[in-house]
Amino acid sequence: MNRSRREFLEQSMFATAAAMAAGGVTNCFADDEPKKESSSPNERLNVCVMGVNGRGTAHIGGFQGRKDALITHICDVDGSIASQRCDSIEKASGHRPEIVSDIRKALEDKNLNIVSIATPNHWHSLGAIWAMQAGKDVYVEKPVSHNISEGRRAVEVARKYKQICQTGTQSRSNPGMRQAIEFIRSGKIGEIKLARGLCYKRRGSIGPKGTYEVPANVNYDLWCGPAPMDPVTRPKFHYDWHWIWNYGNGDLGNQGIHQMDIGRWGLGVTQLSNVVISYGGRVGYQDAGETANTQIIVHDYGKQTLVFEVRGLETAPYKGAGVGVIFEGTDGYFVSPSYEGGTAFDKDGKMIETFKGGGDHHHFGNFVSAVRSRKHEDLNADIEQGHLSSALCHMGNISYRLGEEVPTNEILKKMDAVHSNDDAKDTLDRTLAHLNDNKVDIANGKLRLGLALKFDPQSEIFPGNDAATKMCTREYRKPFVVPGPGEI
Repeated sequence: MNRSRREFLEQSMFATAAAMAAGGVTNCFADDEPKKESSSPNERLNVCVMGVNGRGTAHIGGFQGRKDALITHICDVDGSIASQRCDSIEKASGHRPEIVSDIRKALEDKNLNIVSIATPNHWHSLGAIWAMQAGKDVYVEKPVSHNISEGRRAVEVARKYKQICQTGTQSRSNPGMRQAIEFIRSGKIGEIKLARGLCYKRRGSIGPKGTYEVPANVNYDLWCGPAPMDPVTRPKFHYDWHWIWNYGNGDLGNQGIHQMDIGRWGLGVTQLSNVVISYGGRVGYQDAGETANTQIIVHDYGKQTLVFEVRGLETAPYKGAGVGVIFEGTDGYFVSPSYEGGTAFDKDGKMIETFKGGGDHHHFGNFVSAVRSRKHEDLNADIEQGHLSSALCHMGNISYRLGEEVPTNEILKKMDAVHSNDDAKDTLDRTLAHLNDNKVDIANGKLRLGLALKFDPQSEIFPGNDAATKMCTREYRKPFVVPGPGEI
């Protein structure tokens, strides 16, 4: 960060703290919103939004709506989309950002304060690491990583360079969800031993696998970045990368990361699990996609269990939730069907209490407050929280990918060997009934049963399983290399 900007942030922090302390308040950043927004150029935060085809438009809106921030750079490898976004920003504000295709160019600007990242998953950690190494604060979308190792490296870089890094799990800033989690952890529905995340989200075929042309406006070398520069195998270039292993993590790491994060948050667990197992498949159609569209993941935390269900085919909600989280307590249960809260019930299904309230502005506001305070503890979704929840998704996918197709009657035998507070038979039966409803024939071994993998939450590897540990990272394409353990 340049000297004038750091001096401003420090002066602002100490002045606000003194004023609040005089009134008997010790936490001057207790709210999610900054105390005021100044339009003074000397107090403005300059922002680069990296990746603006999809979720990046929300990042533009999150900063463009603030008086104390100015989007000075748009970074995208698709020149046509970058130009469209700049046209919109200029029309709305009268200011036209600079377009760059390579984030390294923007990072050379000493007046740039923030990089907000909404690229495909395989760029998340590298973009964040490069930005923080250049002295920029970062808002990075979920999942914060494409694999377990690079997420931990992003945490290490944030701490080493003392940068602020918020992750895009915005439920952590939504007032309704924050109240809901406080209620869940208060003991009012008893001891919580099981959280069940749901990603019941209809996904159709992405089209036949083949060899397709890269769009003319895309710099494919930069788009691939750390990933292999392989031929394009899907008809739709943008977005459908989610279902290709080199770039995405399936719906588990796309939509499901939100619910995985809420589930872990509600359980109160602050490390990765002891054992993971997963089963499922890509069923119902044959297409260019590689990731599972039907998947069960079980994380063993000893006294607690985190279960996740992905369904990409047509399905009805479970206990009132389709995309959400269900917490099972000894005296009741809690259903969260959104990002913004949920409802508690007693054991007889009688409603106890409901919580609701949200909006992206809470999360961007919390980020800006932490940028000004220079305290990563002020973040509602610090990079370490994002790493843990992302890595839970990666662990499930590693188990799944190392498995093999088996007759479905073999699945329950393996699941029963894993400690869990879930009724494994009921979960499997519901999954098979769902596939039957969609006329998916799994009688002859259409589902992949993953390995039950022991995991060390301290070293964040799979001890005794070299194949699984190897999948905690990847081979990086130079010069787009994420440092390994001990290299930060």
